[in-house]
Amino acid sequence: MPVTVPAATWPATVQAVLDTLYEAAVLLVPVRGAEGEVTDFRIEAAAPASVDVAGRTGRELVGRRVLECYPTVAGTPLWHGYLETLATGEPFESDLFEYHEVAAGIPRTSTYSVAVARLGDSLVVSWLRHDTADREVERLRRLQHLGNLGWADWDLVADDLSWSPQVYTVFDRDPALGPMPLDELPQHLFPEDVPAVGAAVHALLERGEPVDAPFRIRTGHGTRHLRLVAEAVTDAEGTPVVVHGFFQDLTDLRHGEIALDEAHRAFSTQQRTLNAEHILARRLQRALLPVPEEPFRLGGVSCDVSYLPAESTIQIGGDWFTAVALPDGSVMLAVGDVAGHGVEAVATMAGLRYGAEAMALSGTPPHRLLERLNQVLMNTGSATATMVLAQYRPAEGVLTWAQAGHLPVLHLHAGRATYLERPQGRILGAGRDSVYGLCETPLPPGDRLLLFTDGLIERRGQDLDTGLAGLARVAERVATEDRTRVAAVLTHALGPANPRDDTCLLSVRICP
Repeated sequence: MPVTVPAATWPATVQAVLDTLYEAAVLLVPVRGAEGEVTDFRIEAAAPASVDVAGRTGRELVGRRVLECYPTVAGTPLWHGYLETLATGEPFESDLFEYHEVAAGIPRTSTYSVAVARLGDSLVVSWLRHDTADREVERLRRLQHLGNLGWADWDLVADDLSWSPQVYTVFDRDPALGPMPLDELPQHLFPEDVPAVGAAVHALLERGEPVDAPFRIRTGHGTRHLRLVAEAVTDAEGTPVVVHGFFQDLTDLRHGEIALDEAHRAFSTQQRTLNAEHILARRLQRALLPVPEEPFRLGGVSCDVSYLPAESTIQIGGDWFTAVALPDGSVMLAVGDVAGHGVEAVATMAGLRYGAEAMALSGTPPHRLLERLNQVLMNTGSATATMVLAQYRPAEGVLTWAQAGHLPVLHLHAGRATYLERPQGRILGAGRDSVYGLCETPLPPGDRLLLFTDGLIERRGQDLDTGLAGLARVAERVATEDRTRVAAVLTHALGPANPRDDTCLLSVRICP
């Protein structure tokens, strides 16, 4: 039978979880009148992005009443949603609604969507603001915070070393001291981390072997968890002459993983917390994978994305996409799918997505990039994943791509849809000896590519070949009828989505 957990036991644990989120969320405890009726809610925990009409944020809200912080919410459909979820335990997700407030004497109207779940005798409430300008600013802030990395280059011949400003922040190092020589790095590590990192740096400098090494350092602000990713450029004799790489600060992510892991273990003993974990993990997923609402252009391509979450309340998957303009004028395109569900899948998804972007920016070709990501998953032993990764060079009109056990790419040319022949490559995390092939495909203006995850075509009682054939038929019709929002129209045209899995579709059109 369900277990009712006293609200007083949750605030500290929930606060630790909310501190890792980049969207607004609070824990609410009902305040009851003499007859037991709910007259208000008290805020017991709050994520840093939470803000009220008076401008108070995060933990400044703790201890205050909802009707003090958001006075016009009383009597609204949202208020009734709170009460219904508290009474029945059924999660509530609002439609988009306008909220009218007066801030600093100035009337203001904003558009929100809200999700509510019961946690013991309390409510977990999260919300998104949909105002366009604020949303774009917030997305940029999240990307900078989540990436938290800086670039470093070493010219081994000229003995010239350069750091981007962010590297000094990562190391908590005074810029007046200049960059740190690479062979000096082991002196700043925890003693336990020195052998592995020292060996990796030695192999990089002596033999040109790539490095992807986590390590810890002590700074004036405490322990930091960092990561070094670097590759060497060698001369004709194979001697390293230049090293390109980046340092990434994983401290916040590591603390978030610890908090989420502790919260997950605590929640797993209580059946009632499944819905709350779903809401928190879904919000974390959305923070790590913001989906653009409109088509966007990068270099010589126009991209359009459709992302549909699974209908199941616990099947939060690791489907993801990315499209990044590279320094040489080309564009990286990728879609992937992490095996499994829940917070672990979301965390692995984030690592693959941001790792792929960072390595692509450093000039790593698609098949070598897959080799590096495969080694990352093999070293962590955390999961397996499929992935298709491509680089389009507008100046040449050529697509170079590789794949790791992923579904084929659909190519639309002159009104006909055909699947590109897949190069060699098995799923990431399946074996250290995995080899990934590379293919090139010319793409004239007007052609379109569809990169997608299996949720788009998998249906109960239907084999994979049937699903792929059906997608090709529908794509030929949809791509002709609609030139702007192909991804959303195509996803809808294929019928009801797979309820057990997320669905991700990246549509890419070659521009003149």
